[in-house]
Amino acid sequence: MVKKLLKFEVLLLLAVFTIATCGLVYELVAGTLASYLLGDSVKQFSFIIGVYLFSMGIGSYFSKFIRKNLLNTFVEIEILVGLIGGLSSVLLFVLFESVYYFQFILYFLVFITGCLVGLEIPLLMNILKDKVKFRDLVSNVFTFDYIGALLASILFPLVLVPQLGIMRTSLFFGMINISIAIVLCVVLKKELKNQGLLQAKAILSFIILVAVFIFSEQILSYSESKLYGENIVYTHATPYQRIVLTHNKSDYRLYLNNNLQFSSKDEYRYHEALVHPAMSVAKKVDNVLVMGGGDGLAVREILKYKDVKSITLVDLDEGMTKLFETNKILTDFNGSSLTNPKVTVINSDAYIWAKTCKKQFDVAIIDFPDPSNYSLGKLYSLNFYRTLQHILTPDAVVTIQTTSPYFAPKSFWCINKTVAQILPKTDAYHVYVPSFGEWGYTIASNNPSAGFNNVRRKVEGLRFYNYDYSKLSVFSKDMVADEIEINRLDNQILVRYFDEEWGKL
Repeated sequence: MVKKLLKFEVLLLLAVFTIATCGLVYELVAGTLASYLLGDSVKQFSFIIGVYLFSMGIGSYFSKFIRKNLLNTFVEIEILVGLIGGLSSVLLFVLFESVYYFQFILYFLVFITGCLVGLEIPLLMNILKDKVKFRDLVSNVFTFDYIGALLASILFPLVLVPQLGIMRTSLFFGMINISIAIVLCVVLKKELKNQGLLQAKAILSFIILVAVFIFSEQILSYSESKLYGENIVYTHATPYQRIVLTHNKSDYRLYLNNNLQFSSKDEYRYHEALVHPAMSVAKKVDNVLVMGGGDGLAVREILKYKDVKSITLVDLDEGMTKLFETNKILTDFNGSSLTNPKVTVINSDAYIWAKTCKKQFDVAIIDFPDPSNYSLGKLYSLNFYRTLQHILTPDAVVTIQTTSPYFAPKSFWCINKTVAQILPKTDAYHVYVPSFGEWGYTIASNNPSAGFNNVRRKVEGLRFYNYDYSKLSVFSKDMVADEIEINRLDNQILVRYFDEEWGKL
């Protein structure tokens, strides 16, 4: 009897562990998908975790109304959590471009999953209350629950997403959920009512998930083709972002987390404007720093200057830089710049790397993604520019991509004003890039007497920039913003500006 009770308790605790692990994975999948598809990862994750915890409370409340067939209900919850959670990412990918109320569906799935997970602990405690001491029951149940949550939070970014991708991760954990339900049906068949029907439900659900898992790549390709409206020639998921390369006639486009990174038709305008104003006026260009720019396109422009001795590229995502070192289509765009012997690629968080760097640079080209969340906003903060100044030579020149002064003037001038607090000579300019519209940059120098119109060197063969900086530094009234705050690390007003301005579009 003791052995039977122990087996009974262990199996149910294992089920709790599985539901806790899988439940959190489903919410991490939902949060990651929301940040990919909707942007602003901080807000999306905050809302999703909040809804998930709230719905767990709702599920716990309604568990008191379940008084019969507790064990059967517990197994059915295991099946439902696996089926709904497992298929959630597939539904979200497929429906993103098809339905108007996408966010309602997103949060509805989160709510349903949370309610089901919230039912499990009260149900289990009611099942075992007459078989196990209350003190041991509570400690064991919550221990398994919290260990499951910890395991999910560790495995998700380090193993699951890099190896399986978002869609297959949720399907895989759905299969784990339902596998536990099948085990419960087999081992506890004498305690279950209608055990045969319950087992058939579990097996059918498992088969559905396996079938979808097998065809997940085709489903993902279909949903992404609808999303981008172009022929997809390459997709790759890294721990930090999903990379998609599309081709339409003579135009290749690169998307990172659903955001256009560049178009092969006009990227030269963006990168020539980013690189050559600084390179042409800097006193020296021996050692050049590029932060961000893992596509190697800015490095391609820098290498046009023969007096450059070394280029250090710092980009967080090794998957991104490796792709642009090896993919034939992409190396044609960047001229194999990342494998040039003058170039050193460092895959690290630029914010942390800059604090420990001992080298000084004559030119710095800052090409970070737009400050759409707080992890990116720190790279546009007063604290970061203060750190950057320490690794610049006294006459160094810096250019920073500064988002659009037309679509996001507050964001643009916030970055410019923040830089001006640290570097004594600061100016702003903009160019028109057809794929993006008006796009802006900040140029600055450690030398207060630096002249941004004082061209020291030129290279031949540029398609856009003609070394007349003065024409780019004139702004119309609709690209000017007043009463702008500085972006500080502990109060990132820039992220709020960015969300407010780009959110309208």
